[in-house]
Amino acid sequence: MTFLLNAWPEWGPIFQSAFARHLPDQSFSMDPATVDPDSVRYLMTWALPKDLERYRNLEVLFSTGAGIDQFPPERLPPKARLVRMVETGLTRMMQEFVTMAVLALHRDVPAYLEQQSRRDWRPLPLRPAWERRVGIMGLGEMGAAALETLRPFGFSLRGWSRSLREIKDVVCFAGQEELPAFLSGCDILVCLLPLTDQTRGILSAKAFAALPKGAGLVQVGRGAHADQQALLDALNSGQLSGAFIDVTTPEPLPADHPFWAHPRVILTPHIASDTLAEPAALAAIDNIRRHRAGQPMPGLVDRTRGY
Repeated sequence: MTFLLNAWPEWGPIFQSAFARHLPDQSFSMDPATVDPDSVRYLMTWALPKDLERYRNLEVLFSTGAGIDQFPPERLPPKARLVRMVETGLTRMMQEFVTMAVLALHRDVPAYLEQQSRRDWRPLPLRPAWERRVGIMGLGEMGAAALETLRPFGFSLRGWSRSLREIKDVVCFAGQEELPAFLSGCDILVCLLPLTDQTRGILSAKAFAALPKGAGLVQVGRGAHADQQALLDALNSGQLSGAFIDVTTPEPLPADHPFWAHPRVILTPHIASDTLAEPAALAAIDNIRRHRAGQPMPGLVDRTRGY
């Protein structure tokens, strides 16, 4: 049985060393040309190889990232299990980014940057954290971790997900019927949803209108969650006071896209979090062991839900 890694060349020595230390009986390769395709039981990749069909005995397909929406469902082997990346480094970096963005919106950084560009020295009213309501859309691994990092600042926290969750000190909402009530209490909204048919376009004009006037947005889910024109309209009308945007459609944005120059947008090139080679190798090794033993694998995707 072979573990085939389709990733950046610099990952090779790190994975090779990790497998040699922790799972020496597992054959490892980054060179599909030298591997018998029938021996490949495990494949880790970001994008599906064009010749995926040649791996007829594939049992587990690992994503190098936290998402799996880049995999066309019609091309997925029906019998292979699909596993998204769950590793501590990925989660901690997302915690850092979300905390940075929420604090920046809480302390009016987009407005101060706009004032700085005009050489306008003007303090804005301060609002303590305990009077600011922060809502997280998506209460999986990343969303729950973001809530943990935000809790010590004293924000009033709320969360929304497909099915109801119970999280200490967090007011939780679930389902489409509770989405308006959730949004109406979000002074800062953080989107950490997976991209599915149900969540595509969820950040719509209707959603932005449901937020309190002057709310802030942190968009770190997927670009296709947001109606970009509706987002621009909400910013231009003052319904949104500012937005941190890390994911867009397309990526990268065209040079003439309004987000580049919008005074209330802080735009980053999909860098909120990234997979690190060493933790990724250890996560893969742990899941291979679990798969061999018939145990649950962290990150296993329910294909009926899309995450």
